[in-house]
Amino acid sequence: MKLFLDTANLEWIKKLNQMGIVDGVTTNPSLIARENGEFEETIVKICKEVKGDVSAEVIGVTHDKMVAEADRLSSLAKNVVVKIPITTEGLRATKMVSSKGTRVNMTLVFSANQGLLAAKAGASFISPFIGRLDDIGHRGMEVVEDLVRIRDNYRMDCEVLVGSIRHPQHVLEAARLGADIATMPPEVMMKMIEHPLTDAGLKRFLDDWQKTKHASAPISK
Repeated sequence: MKLFLDTANLEWIKKLNQMGIVDGVTTNPSLIARENGEFEETIVKICKEVKGDVSAEVIGVTHDKMVAEADRLSSLAKNVVVKIPITTEGLRATKMVSSKGTRVNMTLVFSANQGLLAAKAGASFISPFIGRLDDIGHRGMEVVEDLVRIRDNYRMDCEVLVGSIRHPQHVLEAARLGADIATMPPEVMMKMIEHPLTDAGLKRFLDDWQKTKHASAPISK
């Protein structure tokens, strides 16, 4: 399973990428706006830091504007994936953009039916937003489960990219269901690393070491 960061913060991206656990990055206009950087410049910087896929989202709502933006964004770097929302205009744009060889991440997917249409239109990635579904009383992981099954049943050439992840349990559930990718805020990825028993165990080891006669002795080469 690939793990993506859902952020435009270069400090976080660099920090976690150095650990070898970041496979890609997803962004959107809201995330980039938080960093007070120029949109395209920020995308280029992220693409240089991360060798995997980097999703950059269009802001147009019509077919023509989406296609024009997709052409521009895909020219920024080889690892750019264009994010397009699942609307009627978005599906038309995805068909056009993907036919040119540009990979599309179809975003704002909230049902398996929407995901099926995205795959039919040529999207390389389908992004169900599970946290937002949970917020309104639906079980977001049911959409992930359905999409993975549909994709596998018909051997569709797309990846299920689980978004709107709120906590590590979402990542674990997505992995169990066979999702290809989970994208998450840096804080969630950090929580995956941390565990109170790890901290307690390390402290105990170090405390015990200090009690031994070897604690003050130099380590032999």
